[in-house]
Amino acid sequence: MIIILKSEASDEQVQHVLERVESLGLQPHLSRGTHRTIIGVIGDEDKLRAEPLLAIPGVQEVVPVLPPYKLASREAHPESSVVDIGGVLVGGGNLGLIAGPCAVESVERMRSIAASIKSAGANILRGGAYKPRTSPYSFQGLGEDGLKILREVGDEFGLPVVTEVTDPRNVELVTQYADMLQIGARNMQNFVLLTEAGRTDKAVLLKRGMSATVNDWLMSAEYVLSQGNSNVVLCERGIKGFDSVTRNVLDLASVAVVKGLTHLPIIVDPSHATGRPDIIPACSLAAIAVGADGVHVEVHNCPEEAKSDGPQALLPEQYAQLTKQIREMAQLMGKSISPPLGAAT
Repeated sequence: MIIILKSEASDEQVQHVLERVESLGLQPHLSRGTHRTIIGVIGDEDKLRAEPLLAIPGVQEVVPVLPPYKLASREAHPESSVVDIGGVLVGGGNLGLIAGPCAVESVERMRSIAASIKSAGANILRGGAYKPRTSPYSFQGLGEDGLKILREVGDEFGLPVVTEVTDPRNVELVTQYADMLQIGARNMQNFVLLTEAGRTDKAVLLKRGMSATVNDWLMSAEYVLSQGNSNVVLCERGIKGFDSVTRNVLDLASVAVVKGLTHLPIIVDPSHATGRPDIIPACSLAAIAVGADGVHVEVHNCPEEAKSDGPQALLPEQYAQLTKQIREMAQLMGKSISPPLGAAT
C-alpha cells in the first residue's frame, strides 16, 4: 500500500502516520520528493484497510498495491482454474459451448433444440425458467415447471444444464435442478443473491453488469468465492454504449484484461452483446481468439415464435456451422472442447 501525503503536510503529521503504521506491526518506508511525500507500507494490507487512513490529517490518498478481490486474483491463485459443470470442464484450455433458447417454453421445443445443439457439438444446455424482464407484462418464465423441463431434457440428451436464478429465495429450489446457476447482468451486484449462490456447491455463471467496471465484476465474483464456492465462471455479455448499431458493446478487450487479473474462466455471450444473429459467428470466433474459455449462444428452432429474445437467436443449422468454425479456431488456439455426458470421446 502507498500513502500519499498532502504537499502541505507538517512534519508532525508525517510522523503521526508513520507511528500509526508501525503500531499495526507494519513497516513504513518514507520517501520525500520536491513536491510530494509518500509512505510505502510493507505487510498485511488488510490491517491498514480497516483503518480510516484518509481521516488522518495530512493524508491525501491511499493506493492499494494488491487488488481488493483477493480470492479471485491471480496473485492468490496463479494457475488458471478449471470449473466442472456436470462433468463438462471449462477453463484451463477447455472450452464451454453453452447453447439453447432464452426461455424454456415446452418439452417438445426443448427436446428439438437440445437434439440439434448436441449434434452440433454444444456441451451445456441453457434455458431460462425465471426471466427478469424490463416490462412486467412480458413473459416471465415457467418457474419450477420450466426447471423440471430443463432437467428432464438435459438428462435425456446427456447435457448439463444452466439456468438463471433471480431471487435469493429461489436458490435452494434452482439448485435441485440445475448444474450451474446463472447470475444475470441485472443481478451482478445483488449481494444477497451472490452470497446465497456462494453457499451452494453448484457452479456459478456470473454475467457482467451492463454498466459495471471490470473491478466491480471481479468484486462480485469475490462475494461468491468468499462463501466457499470456488466454481465461478465469468461471462462478458456487453456493456451499455451510445451507438445503437448493436444491442450492447461487446467488450472483448475486457476478456484479455480479465485473463491477466484472475484465474477464473471467462466466456462470452455474443447473443446479448450484439442482438444480431448476422454477427454472432464473427464475435464468437473473435472471443475464442482473444482468450475466452467458451461462448454462450442463444439457439431457437423457430425464432418468430420465441417468447423471449427470438430476434437474436441462431437457427440450429446456423449454430452447427458456427461450432464447426469454433472447433477449427480452438485447434489453432491449443484448446479443446470437453465432451458432454454420454458423448463419444
